[in-house]
Amino acid sequence: MTTLKIGDAPKRREDLRFLTGGGRYLDDINFDGAAHVFILRSPYGHADIKGMDLTDALAAPGVVKILTGADQDAAGIQPMHPTERKNPHSGEPFIYPDHYPLAKGIVRYVGQAVALVIAETRNQARDASELIDIDFDERPVVTSIAEARKDPANFGLQWRTGDIAGVEAALESAAHVTSVNLHNHRVITNPMEPRGGVGVFDLERNHYTLHVSAQSLHTTRNNIALSLGGGPESVRLMASDVGGGFGSKNFMYAEHVLMLWAAREAGRPVKWLNERSEGFLSDQQARGHDAYAQLALDREGKFLAMRLEGCGDLGAYLTGGMGRLHTEQFATLPGGPYIIPAIELNIQAVYTNTAPIGVTRGPGFAESANIIEQLIDRAASEMELDRFELRRRNLAPSAPYVHTMGLPIDSGAFPQNFDAAMARAKDGFEDRRRQSEAQGKRRGLGVAYHIKATFGVPVENVELCFDEDDHLTLKTGTQSIGQGHETTFPQILSDLLGVPFDQIRYRHGDTDLTPKGGGHGSSRATSMAGTAMFRASEAVIEKGKRVAADALEAAEADIVFEDGQFQVVGTDRALDIMAVARLARKTDERGLDSFYEHNRTAHTFPNGCHVAEVEVDPDTGAVTLTRYTGVDDYGSIINPTVIAGQVHGAIAQGVGQALMETAVYEKGTGQLLSGSFMDYSMPRAGDLPNFDLSFNEIACTTNPLGVKGSGEAGAIGGFPAVINAVLDALEPYGVTALVGPATPENVWRAIKDAHTE
Repeated sequence: MTTLKIGDAPKRREDLRFLTGGGRYLDDINFDGAAHVFILRSPYGHADIKGMDLTDALAAPGVVKILTGADQDAAGIQPMHPTERKNPHSGEPFIYPDHYPLAKGIVRYVGQAVALVIAETRNQARDASELIDIDFDERPVVTSIAEARKDPANFGLQWRTGDIAGVEAALESAAHVTSVNLHNHRVITNPMEPRGGVGVFDLERNHYTLHVSAQSLHTTRNNIALSLGGGPESVRLMASDVGGGFGSKNFMYAEHVLMLWAAREAGRPVKWLNERSEGFLSDQQARGHDAYAQLALDREGKFLAMRLEGCGDLGAYLTGGMGRLHTEQFATLPGGPYIIPAIELNIQAVYTNTAPIGVTRGPGFAESANIIEQLIDRAASEMELDRFELRRRNLAPSAPYVHTMGLPIDSGAFPQNFDAAMARAKDGFEDRRRQSEAQGKRRGLGVAYHIKATFGVPVENVELCFDEDDHLTLKTGTQSIGQGHETTFPQILSDLLGVPFDQIRYRHGDTDLTPKGGGHGSSRATSMAGTAMFRASEAVIEKGKRVAADALEAAEADIVFEDGQFQVVGTDRALDIMAVARLARKTDERGLDSFYEHNRTAHTFPNGCHVAEVEVDPDTGAVTLTRYTGVDDYGSIINPTVIAGQVHGAIAQGVGQALMETAVYEKGTGQLLSGSFMDYSMPRAGDLPNFDLSFNEIACTTNPLGVKGSGEAGAIGGFPAVINAVLDALEPYGVTALVGPATPENVWRAIKDAHTE
């Protein structure tokens, strides 16, 4: 058995379990006597519920119970309030409609839950649901941001901030002002494992347990308890292996409350699994943002000011922290890593009759990166400047520096990353472009520099327990949903404490095991849990020195700890950490065990330059992504293999949005037209080239491990890099903008429309 160091690249130890069928996902969890649930969903985008007849459904075979909005009222089930209810900057309350687990008198989007059928089998529950007769009275349906903004009643928030006077003065005096209108289209996240839940109710204890495929268990537990009318101690959430989330499993859902309420009403465990078609309708979607932005420049191309008027689509209800995401994350780093002396933000968010919007990788930061990168390309074209040089001359110098909006950025080497990425990406490009043109095709190069501040819950804790079988158990509220924490977290501890990697256990995903925790999201996991592990390890070593000094008959000051050994300085007398742990347990029940709660005081700033190269067939509009280059700074890297996997996956999501993915609702009805994989394309291996990636490790100075987070970067930089590459290829045709992904039809139509103008 060997110890590992930070920076080593062992294979993920969880993969053996996953690849050999040993994973324990939600559908693997079964209870004797469990009933099954089917949820009847609204077929209308906006309608009043005038009546509901359950007679035939209740008489159907196998039916145990049917729950409706009226039953919900009788049971005292409360609405699902968003996590954030007011603007963290201004204190202004967000405006939002009450969102009950089952629709109460009105439905606001196709797919909203209106009734819940409990039966002996899932098929019996489904069959019975088809016998429920509901009288709907349709209302007008709004499916777009532009439509929603026409009615003040649709606004959930409106906020203006920044240097308003400075921006106005710069726009008036600038040598050139560039403007863009952009639509960042919706995407459906589609994790491999659909959502679901197994609810259990203990009548004697008045206690609920929910087995769930979810990300942020502790926050979700607290919100579930509020809807059920109890305290957090009345609800336990457990998540075993989670087959991906990417943000769509981050916030609370109606079904979380419904499964526990249903278990209470049925008097037995109940199980519900979301089918893929249901997921398209009911999973929280992502992106959905309209922006009008202006960039002021002097004659040399120096940026003077930026004004952004942005409006986000909230969908039918305000979910989780979406209000805060619009206000805080859009206002954190507008303009990205570029120096812009004056910035004004006009931020709005509106409700539409569509599935509620949640998050996917890089929420807010991805939309913001697309805005500034498209502004820069447009400005370069209008001013006849080199678009790459325009970026280079406006990049912030190497950190530390303070962003225009006041956020201190501790570390980074932005020009260095940019130069390295561009040198590799441009090598041979002109020759490849000429070869494409000789074949009647067009080739383009697009660049985007990504940066984000890591957010998420600002508190995290870890507990280190030295077990009697000479193993070390790590318990933490930072949850793994496939990122590799089962490997990287023990790897950190193996380095810090010298414990063999195979002797370290990782326990997570249980709110009773760790009553407090921040879960997963916003690239927080390693900086938060890693810092807590570092501090807890310091406490272990401090305790261990006292125990070792006594056992070795030496002064505590003469004990040093290195590579898992407590040694008397200048001698060969030593005890390994497990031996010291055994001794410590004889005099103290806790032994060397340690607990640490870390409160975040600063963000980390993963960043990097991504460059995409595409080839476009103008006759068909088909776009091929031929090359992709990235130079990224994720601070100190724990495991480069795991990091590479995270970055590859994030790039695939950014590329997917750029080339094929889009959620389309029918105007006037709110029907989801892209409601299956027949209508919604996802990137496959054949759609992606080999990625040319390298890492520039500039250690973060605000946490002891120097880490920055990596999971969202590719999704932030991938979309604008690919879109800008497509627009570069289409420049000879006069195409300056694309609405939606660069599908063959959209590209072909853009070329034809530009020809006819």
